[in-house]
Order: sequence, then C-alpha cells, then structure tokens
Amino acid sequence: MELVSYRLDQAIATITLDDGKVNALSPTMQAQIGGALDQAEADRASAVVLAGRAGVWSAGFDLGVLRGGGPAALGMVRGGFVLAERLLAFPRPVVVACTGHAIAMGLFLVLSADYRIGAAGPFRLTANEVAIGLTMPRAAIAICRQRLAPAHLHRAITLAEVYAPDDAVAAGFLDRVVPAGELAEAARQAAARFTALDRNAHAGSKLRVQEATLQALREALDADDLDLRPR
Repeated sequence: MELVSYRLDQAIATITLDDGKVNALSPTMQAQIGGALDQAEADRASAVVLAGRAGVWSAGFDLGVLRGGGPAALGMVRGGFVLAERLLAFPRPVVVACTGHAIAMGLFLVLSADYRIGAAGPFRLTANEVAIGLTMPRAAIAICRQRLAPAHLHRAITLAEVYAPDDAVAAGFLDRVVPAGELAEAARQAAARFTALDRNAHAGSKLRVQEATLQALREALDADDLDLRPR
C-alpha cells in the first residue's frame, strides 16, 4: 500500500503522508518516508516539505504493532527515532507542514525538522506518553530538549500537556501557524526561500548546531534499547 507520495517541483521535494486514517508511523510508513528522503537526495532537491493529510499530521506509532510487542514493536520504536535522527541531520532544509493533530512520535518528527508551520484549528499537539502510562523515552527527551522553550519542557514531557497550534508556537513545537487553507502554499514558499541557501554551508552548519543533540540521541537510543529488551 502506498502510504507516502513524492513530488519534485522546481527543486522542492514534497513528501505527503496519508494512510487514510491517522498516519500511524508503522514500519511500512517509516520505510516509505525513508525511501522518499532517499529519492529527494538522489534528485538533488534543494529543500524538502513533509506534509500530512488534512486534519492529521501523525498520531504516532501504530498501536496494533505496539500491543503485539516483540521484535516488531521494538524495531518500530527504534525506527521512529532513527528517522528523527535522519531529519535532524538531513543535508537539505526540511519544512514540516503540520496539517493537524501531532501526537507522540508524530510530534517528535515535527520537532526534528528545520522549520515547522502548523494549520490553525482545533488540533492537539502533545507528547502523551505519561498520560497513557509510559515513561518518556530518553530519545524523545533529547529531541524535545533541542527545540522546546525551557519553561515548557517539563510541562510537555512530565505533565503531558496538550497544546493548541497557537500555544505550540510559544512552546517551541511550531514556528508559525496559518489558516489551514493556506498551509500548503506557506510551506512551499518557506521551502522556496531556503533553496537560495548555500547547500554546503547549510549542511555543515546544521551538523554543528545539532552535534550535541545527535550525540545525545544516539546514546539515548542505546539506553532505551536496554530498557525495552525482555529480561
């Protein structure tokens, strides 16, 4: 099943997630996003736009796989954070068009982009792990720490606070909010501005800015793996 579409137009690669439901980050969805990023690199795209379906960016991991446990669940969780790591280090500017709800791993992917524009509306942006009885993965904390305002880090992680799009800007989840009907064009315009950046300077500067985060994320992934392995 095609869960992800890819389009290249004037050096901007647009990758759209749409599983017809809540854009669950199943192993298949993750693999297709990775393949689309591979294609963007092969096409030498100057910028990437990541978009969701109307009303939903992503509700996080596939709950069916998670409930099944075992190697499939462990691989899916690790795969989500490896995908976030790839976005944090991606050599081209990545713009997220957050089309609606962004929950748990879906929100962590939003936080891994360079520039994040959200749709206005009755949408929830939340890292809800604590609310549903899960201790927040160290990898998720590393991702949140590099973007969230200090005053919101504790509220977002340990209190599982739910943010509306406008409030999410002040917290650091989003950079801008626009009317839903203007989101696609706003994301494309932002990406078009970033195509003027020097490619090598952008890629090198991003790695310098994210160096500590990437190191913390890799160490966190290893520690989280130990926690999740059956004893």
